[in-house]
Amino acid sequence: MVRALLSFALCLVASLSSAQDVSIIRAENGWQELTPDNETQLEAELDVRLGDYVVGAVEAGDGKATVDLLDKRGQHLRRLVDKAGGTKDFRFVAASDRPRVRVAAQAAVKLRITEIVPSKAQVLPAPGYLSPAISRLADDLAAGKDTTGFWNERLREGTPMVEPSENGQSIVTFLARGAERNVRLFGGPSGDHEELERLGQSDTWYKSFIVPNETRLSYQLAYDVPDLPGTPRERRVAILATAKADPFNKTPWPADAPDAFNQESVLELGDAPLQPGLEETDALKGTLSTFQLASKRLGNERDITIYRPAAFDPADPKVQLLFLFDADKYLTAVPTPRILDNLISAKVIPPTVAVFVSEIDSKTRARELPANDAFADFMAGELFPRVIAETGLKATAERTTLAGSSYGGLAAATIALRHPDIFGNAICLSGSFWWHPATAPQDQPNHVAHLVAATPAKPVRFFLTAGLFETSRPGSAGILDTSRHLRDVLLAKDYAVTYREYAGGHDYLVWRGALADMLIAKAGRQFVRAR
Repeated sequence: MVRALLSFALCLVASLSSAQDVSIIRAENGWQELTPDNETQLEAELDVRLGDYVVGAVEAGDGKATVDLLDKRGQHLRRLVDKAGGTKDFRFVAASDRPRVRVAAQAAVKLRITEIVPSKAQVLPAPGYLSPAISRLADDLAAGKDTTGFWNERLREGTPMVEPSENGQSIVTFLARGAERNVRLFGGPSGDHEELERLGQSDTWYKSFIVPNETRLSYQLAYDVPDLPGTPRERRVAILATAKADPFNKTPWPADAPDAFNQESVLELGDAPLQPGLEETDALKGTLSTFQLASKRLGNERDITIYRPAAFDPADPKVQLLFLFDADKYLTAVPTPRILDNLISAKVIPPTVAVFVSEIDSKTRARELPANDAFADFMAGELFPRVIAETGLKATAERTTLAGSSYGGLAAATIALRHPDIFGNAICLSGSFWWHPATAPQDQPNHVAHLVAATPAKPVRFFLTAGLFETSRPGSAGILDTSRHLRDVLLAKDYAVTYREYAGGHDYLVWRGALADMLIAKAGRQFVRAR
């Protein structure tokens, strides 16, 4: 515990090397006034012990004071205050019992010790737990009980554990059982690969967060991730060797995955917004067809899949044309054909032809999608004419939309800005607006925002979304902040902008609802905000 202010002795020293000349004056709490003669130094012996943490202050008024710390023999250890006026704090750890301070001043000064923490009290307090349930479990363990009852309850109720908080929020605790060395959370609310903490020496690992009640996310747990030599990225990628669905979570996604390593676990709190169009209904179903398209500009070939709505009439002037990047994901993880079937049947969006553009492979995707003029010209000069020929549509820019997530959202924005005469709308779901060319100046990290600010406004409507958990990481701006910045720059340039944030992360589970929301917003309808 912190000792109350201790008494110390002040003595006028004629000869600092002569201890016999010291006459001790005891003092209690509070400021001790010192009135030295001109150029005379005063010493104070402090009633502290080896290892004590000491906080004090000197008040010099309009003058100047110097305070030195001495050992108990009067030898200089360190200068605490150097010719300071007014009031100056100091602090140190005692290197011996009953050290001294030497005060040099030319006018009256005051000295006091405000806090002493003995070495035995310099220990961290018992950990506080954000989760009341984890706190109770810690108490049970301290009383000699085990975790069996706690985990039996998790088997019944599932994980993560959700407890009420304040102001429309909840305490969410991710849990793992039985790891030997570590557990990492992939896809949690921090947007980083969080480490779970072990509860004492038990079999229980946990990590708690306070999140909005609108939260929706998917996640995996990585048990006993190997500690590898190499770069931080290489060590982070090692998470993928062990990451899998949470075995105690009752909502695996997708349910028909071949194994837990190819599956994620879902958390949806009670106020998570509805995701329109996902439900299985008796809506008339559109058709899918696929062809291969070789590109002279890009020197490669890819699959293109076209969705045609039920009762499709290419002469209907209301028909919309939608291009989506990352075809595989937007045909599976985001079941776009089903979403379109339902939204068109419910008449909340017009009939829409969707074109799914495959990415070939990850390296090609990383080269083509981030602000690549050649890829933009392929979309406008090769793919668009082929789609028109395949479908017989008489498309206009106003009725043609580019859509994608992550790099795909970045591509939607930059391609529309390059070819606004063809693509009049850009749906950017968690667009990677942190990206910038390697040659970009340090003061222009947000490439798209700079591009918008530096060029005349184009006839493009923007539909932007971002996740509240998509925050910055060391060395990289976050999607949330850069999306907000782009939104503000677009508005300043008088672009039409629809913007929405979700209590989620970089997650197809979120984007399947966000895509529907943006299509509905483009049709001039309102979002569905509650269950």
